[in-house]
This record gives sequence, C-alpha cells and structure tokens, in this order.
Amino acid sequence: MPSNTLCDLTDTPLPLLPQRAPDSHKGNFGRAVLIGGSRGMSGAIAMAGKSTLRSGAGLVTLAVPRCVQDVVASIEPSYMTHGLTDTEGYIADSAADPALALTVSATAVALGPGIGRSRGTANFVERLYREVIQPMVVDADALFALAERPAALSGARAARILTPHPGEFERLTGTLPEKQHRTEAAAQFAAKINEPGASAATSSTPQKNETIVVLKGHNTVVTDGCQFSINHTGNPGMATGGSGDVLTGIIAALLCQGLTPFDAARLGVHVHGLAGDLAAEEIGQVSMIASDLIDYLPKAFGAVVS
Repeated sequence: MPSNTLCDLTDTPLPLLPQRAPDSHKGNFGRAVLIGGSRGMSGAIAMAGKSTLRSGAGLVTLAVPRCVQDVVASIEPSYMTHGLTDTEGYIADSAADPALALTVSATAVALGPGIGRSRGTANFVERLYREVIQPMVVDADALFALAERPAALSGARAARILTPHPGEFERLTGTLPEKQHRTEAAAQFAAKINEPGASAATSSTPQKNETIVVLKGHNTVVTDGCQFSINHTGNPGMATGGSGDVLTGIIAALLCQGLTPFDAARLGVHVHGLAGDLAAEEIGQVSMIASDLIDYLPKAFGAVVS
C-alpha cells in the first residue's frame, strides 16, 4: 500500500474520558447489548459483560441462549440477561428478530463472545451484522461466521469494529501477514470493506457505516484503511483464553460513552493492555487469567480520565 494513503496516528494523544458530572445518571453512559454464549462457553459472554460494566457503560444486557441464561445471570448480578431461542445449545437463526428488537434501544452492540459455530448461528450472525443500526463490536466465532459469508462484510448499516486475532484475520482475508506487514494488511482489509460502492446497503452518509479493523497481537493495529494507530501496552501474560472477550466489552463501553468507533477501538486496546501490564506487575505473567484483566480495569481507567 502506498505510504501516502495512511496517516500515522501512533503519536497522536489518546482520547480521554471526561470527568463525570455530579448529577450524572446511568442513562448518560449508554446502553450496551452483548450477544453471544453457547452451551459450554457461557463464561465468554459473562466476562465480556463484566468488562463492559467495569469500563463505564450505564446499562448492560446480555442476550444469550435460554439454555445458559441462568448460568450467565448467576455470574454477575449487575448486568441484565435476555434469553434467546436456542437449538442444541446454540442461538437459533429464528432468534434474529427478537435480538434485533432488543438492540433498537441500545447505544452500542457487541456480537460474538462464546457464540459458537453452527449453521443456524451463522445465519443469525449475518443478519445482525447487516441489520443492526448501532455501532457494533464483532469478535470470536462471529468473525468465523463472517469469514464464511464475506459479502456481508460490506453490507452493514452502521459502524463495525472487527477484532480478529491473526488466525481469524487469516480466515477473513485468506492471508496471514508477516509481522512487518501487519499494519498494511489490516489497512488494506479495512479499505476494501470501506470502499465506496462496495455494498448495495451503503447509506447516504457512508462515514457512519465505516469498518474499523483491530488486528490483535503484539503491537495491536487499529485502522480504518486510512488512519491507523499502533498499541504499545500489553504483555505475553495476556495470551490466555477470554482476553479478547474482555477487550470486546471495553470497546463496547467506550462506544456507549460517546467515543467514535476509531477512538473507542484505539483507547480500548490501550486500556486493555494497560490492565494486563498492571496485573503482571503484581501477579506475574504466567499465572494471569482473563478475569484478572477485569480486576485491574479500574486502575487502568484511572490513567485515561481527564
């Protein structure tokens, strides 16, 4: 990619969250709806929900298969749960209409943590990806479903933040980029999705349905195909199951608090990595688990509030 097509924002100061007004109420900080979970993977959506709460969203609802709703509800009393029709432990494609109805009042949506893989789930993911009218963070097996239906990627009605790890990025694009070409590869992928006319669903205000790609890993890349940011927080102790679910919740909460998709993504990966660094200082890298990141989010956010 020609270098003049990118504006390097690595040295641009990160956005800060403003101090909260004394008369604030939960409605001031947005309503997040997170959709995912399946039998055997209820922890993923629960951790994403807890992360969203710890990252400042005012109200958080988890939409999960009915077969795991009680389990998910028991993990954290501060979020709400909504049961969706399930088939053999997975969200059924027939649950798309009620899920879409649930998102109408949301400020931001997250899709994917623990959602699993089935044909019905893939149909469900495609519909929500295309039709939800709020900004959406997309992770985990929702990305797997979209890799099977690449035409959907350019068909969203609002901003989408895709958060693939390298393996998921390879499934989405067919290529695993070399370390020195991660930024270019992520930018090319985002630019392809955001190309004018790429989708018949493009609205009259295309900037509102932009796609941000967050290519996770050492020095996570955040890009919309033109501008990009490289993250420098985090450590190898974060290479553990559930870490990505925590990131999904952080970004969703920042969207709820009014950050643009690009700023929510780049501040989210910074805070996520900083929480990991703070955890590593006290408990070490080897013993770190994803829930430790949630425990250190309060200290991490203390560094990014104006």
